[in-house]
Amino acid sequence: MIVLMQLLTFLSLSLNRFGKDKRAQDLIEYALMAGFVAVAAGAIMPNIGVSISTIFSSVASVLTGAASQS
Repeated sequence: MIVLMQLLTFLSLSLNRFGKDKRAQDLIEYALMAGFVAVAAGAIMPNIGVSISTIFSSVASVLTGAASQS
């Protein structure tokens, strides 16, 4: 549940940051779809939840690093 909250917070911050840039709209939509699929997979198969959490944490740290370099 904590991972879901972190993911939603990250997505919310990303939406606010890229909200004015229309080019990033597709990227955000794909990220949201991937997040929903991951949450659904984690709900259906609890053992995968840890793997999904690790992947999204890695993605979040890479995106945060990339955003800070811009």
